[in-house]
Amino acid sequence: MSDTYDYDLVVVGGGPAGSSAAFEAAKNGTRVALIEKEESIAETVRTSGVTWIKNIKEFGIPDDCFNPIRNFSFCSPNNEVTISDSVPRAAVLDVRKTYRWLAKQAEKSGTDIFVKTNVNEVIKNDKGDIIGVRASGPNGKITFNSKVVIDASGFPSTVCKAMGYVTQWERFGAGAEYEVKAENVDSETWWLMVGQQYSPAGYAWIFPLGDNIVRIGVGVGKPESDVDPMQRLNELIDNRVGPIKKLGKITQLEFHYGLIPNDGLSRQTVFNNLILVGDSAGQANPLVLEGIRYAIRFGRVAGKVASDAIKSGNTDKNSLYPYEDHWRKEIESKINSAGRVQDRWIGLTDEEWDKELNIIKELKSEEFLDFIKADFGLSNMVKLATRHPKLAVRQLFNLVKGKN
Repeated sequence: MSDTYDYDLVVVGGGPAGSSAAFEAAKNGTRVALIEKEESIAETVRTSGVTWIKNIKEFGIPDDCFNPIRNFSFCSPNNEVTISDSVPRAAVLDVRKTYRWLAKQAEKSGTDIFVKTNVNEVIKNDKGDIIGVRASGPNGKITFNSKVVIDASGFPSTVCKAMGYVTQWERFGAGAEYEVKAENVDSETWWLMVGQQYSPAGYAWIFPLGDNIVRIGVGVGKPESDVDPMQRLNELIDNRVGPIKKLGKITQLEFHYGLIPNDGLSRQTVFNNLILVGDSAGQANPLVLEGIRYAIRFGRVAGKVASDAIKSGNTDKNSLYPYEDHWRKEIESKINSAGRVQDRWIGLTDEEWDKELNIIKELKSEEFLDFIKADFGLSNMVKLATRHPKLAVRQLFNLVKGKN
């Protein structure tokens, strides 16, 4: 059995980028199909869910979708520091609830959502431009014809790879985590754990969700290290290493595993009739490898630009370029600067990490958050270098100032 549908816009991937693009386009009067391969939106969780309350409020995400954080604790092999804020500025999302809320907003705006539908082929016109996708659904094959396709398929980059525009990411982060019920949890404090025993090219974390639930995870940079993050995570939990021992009794609830690109903003993200957004576009902060805020923000931009182009009757690369121009102006220099800092961090020894934490603890909470969020505006860097000359001497921020 084979079905055929005609839409203005097809969005592949029901994560935050896809749902946000579908929402904005449908709100703008465009006929939108959102295609998700899993049984339901966010059936599988692939991210730890760290983001920032300012962005949560900007996107209108409900309060019951996140746990606020105001204390930021770092642990190296022989050092431990905490930076405390007077008010929460960071957050850990209930990822499943948040993604489903985003999808529901898209649906309310008129998007048709197809779950259990796996895209396996692109449809091209005689010029070689994409004009739709073919998929396998619960009842057989489905053809989706469209004027524009948005590839929000995440790390696999399903559509743009099928078009031959990209190859697999060469540099990426692999993360494994358990969501657990713990005996002792400070719900306002997150932990980042650095050094060889935690991750030889990355970090480990403890992120609280509220109600004594935390996510304990390990991220490892590839190809910099061949360590298996799941194996290292099990070792850390079994041996109660570092702050994990403070949690007391642990009861595992879920296991999460995900990959996030770390090749920087190396991809072109608009082609004739095609836009890449979120992880498909490599839009991730390399310092802590988080990108949900970028996925939502630029998903909305992609949806609006695609919708406007469809209405104009011209959906070629030039008509879609305002999307790429927008996100590059907003984050390209910041992400490039963050990548340079990350490259430095990856090379630190345990002893150097111990010293690094002594520098980090001198930052005010707002300075620390600007840094960890990769908010490397030139004015921020000048203020930091003035207030903390030792940072400039250690070249932590000279890297960034030079880039800007």
